[in-house]
Amino acid sequence: MSNRPTRRTILLATGATGAAALVAGCGEYDDKGEAASEVSPGQELAGTADVPVGGGLILKDEKVVLTQPKAGEFKAFSAICTHQQCTVGSVSGGTINCPCHGSKFDITDGSVAHPPASKPLPEKKITVEGNSIRLA
Repeated sequence: MSNRPTRRTILLATGATGAAALVAGCGEYDDKGEAASEVSPGQELAGTADVPVGGGLILKDEKVVLTQPKAGEFKAFSAICTHQQCTVGSVSGGTINCPCHGSKFDITDGSVAHPPASKPLPEKKITVEGNSIRLA
């Protein structure tokens, strides 16, 4: 008599392995199927000269928006709109603007300047060292 696995045992083992692989891959992609980018503390995001006074810079890969409301004052926020998680598309007129549904956020504190978003953009902690803006 042999101790070969049954077809049921093989199917159960294969299914469990496939499910484990599926779950393991979930953290590697965002909700739109794009590779998620991790931003590590200390990572340089941009140079100070890259962020215009009264405007900002969107770093899509890092999912961060850098703004400079006044000369020498730098802020950072999530680039993911709090309304339906679209990536914001522009910074102009003192606001960070989402192209999906028209939400606008203030460049000084990320607060909602124009709905439909009802929550502010989460602030990211940064440090400015010389001409370099880094994630804190």
